[in-house]
Order: sequence, then C-alpha cells, then structure tokens
Amino acid sequence: MTTLTVKEKKNTRKPEKNNSTNATHMNKKNVFETKDLNLWYGEDHALKEINLSIPENEVTAIIGPSGCGKSTFIKTLNRMVEMVPIVKISGAIKYREKNIFEPKYRVEELRTQVGMVFQKPNPFPKSIYDNIAYGPRIHGIRNKKVLDQIVEKSLRGAAIWDEVKDRLNENAYGLSGGQQQRICIARCLAIEPDVILMDEPTSALDPISTLKVEELVQELKKDYSIVIVTHNMQQAARISDKTAFFLNGEVVEFSDTDTLFSNPEDKRTEDYITGRFG
Repeated sequence: MTTLTVKEKKNTRKPEKNNSTNATHMNKKNVFETKDLNLWYGEDHALKEINLSIPENEVTAIIGPSGCGKSTFIKTLNRMVEMVPIVKISGAIKYREKNIFEPKYRVEELRTQVGMVFQKPNPFPKSIYDNIAYGPRIHGIRNKKVLDQIVEKSLRGAAIWDEVKDRLNENAYGLSGGQQQRICIARCLAIEPDVILMDEPTSALDPISTLKVEELVQELKKDYSIVIVTHNMQQAARISDKTAFFLNGEVVEFSDTDTLFSNPEDKRTEDYITGRFG
C-alpha cells in the first residue's frame, strides 16, 4: 500500500473538537442525516451508532479497511441493503429531512432520487441507447424524441457522448471497462437523481479510466451530491470534500478531507492513513 504522511504542523495544538461525526456545515444543506444507525446481519453487528451528516453538492468519501462497514453504510442510504433477508436495522436515516424508514416512504421513490454505481461495471446486455433509455422508459416515457434528448444529455453528463454517439445501437458489452462504467453513470443520470452513491467505482479500472471517472465526479458534484466508498486513500484525498473513516462498523472520524489527512484528531485515523494497519 502507498502510504500518506501526516504533515507536521507548526502549531501542534489540536483544533477545538466538535461533534465531527454529526457535523452540520455552515451554509450547506444536508441531503442525508443518520441518527444512531445500527445494522445487524443476523448476529453480526455491522454498523454501530452511526451519526453522519452528508452535505449537498459535495463529494463525501468513506474510507476504511475491508469489512469495516463502508459498503453496508451506503447501501442503507437507498435501502438496498434490505435485499439481504437477515438484515435488521435500528435508528433513523433522514433524506431531505424525511425518515426513509417510515412505513409510508416508498422505496421506489427513494431509489429514483438516490442512484447507485457499483464496483464493477454492470451494463445491461442491450444497446448503449437502450441502457440509458431503460430508466426513463420504466418511468413511463415513450416519446422517441424525448428519449433521444435524455440519452444524449445523460451521455454528455457522463463525459462519454463523443466516444459513443456513432455507436448507440451497438451492444454496451463491446465497450472498454472504463467506458462501461461511464455508461452505468449515464444510466444513473438518466433518471435525474438527487444523490449518486458510488461503491468503489474505479477499483476494476485501469489508471487512465480511473482518472476519467475522477474528473467526472468533480464535474458531477456541481449538480449532484455524491457519496463514494473507496479503498484508495489517495483517491479520497484527490476528489472528496469530506471524508469519514470507518473502523469495525463505527465512524472514528469525519471532517474536511484536508483536515482528516493532514491533522487527524484520532490516533487510529493517523495509523490508518500512514499505513500502520489496513
């Protein structure tokens, strides 16, 4: 693992500690707020008293060693984790100030607003066009002219229009891995979500494709709120505004990315980002 070095500070006095795991950021609305969130897979207590506020129009990175609860956490944000039958959850998650676990809250509506991009590119075995048009069609859009506009806008939003505009009727499986992942991002954009969840979206990609996706994330945060799980600390440092460090199902530290990497408050955070474990 490539390690990061904690920068020395002339003033070694720690900043005054606030409740960083439940930070409310000035002049920023929060898209998500978790309150005392616990999750169990059967008897395994996977998430423990998670209190996090996810700000809008920023990139929030979730880092930590394998098995620490990163992917489980973001899959609770659109309730995808409930597809596992042995899951039990307590606490609350508020999306735009509404508790997503309320009985009247429709999970279909939540997943329209909170899209997801997975670790491995997973385009449908369809044409590029049909991959992007799939979501809008599910939502009742049948007009060809409207679908054409959505497809182009989404592919432009995912920074891949120029590469595929003459291949829209070709199978998406014929694209490279990096292109497939951007097709999946475009497919997510086509339903006009509010939040995009990304679960290690570049872990299966080569360095050039990774760079393109990272550049895309920086562009997308102008219009979307993004939560990204990454095992790559350098990536978190490059592209995120806020970073949360998870360990053994708990949030050890959550703050501005620059602060967390240069002046962490918790020794466990420092040990992880300098490569002493993980």
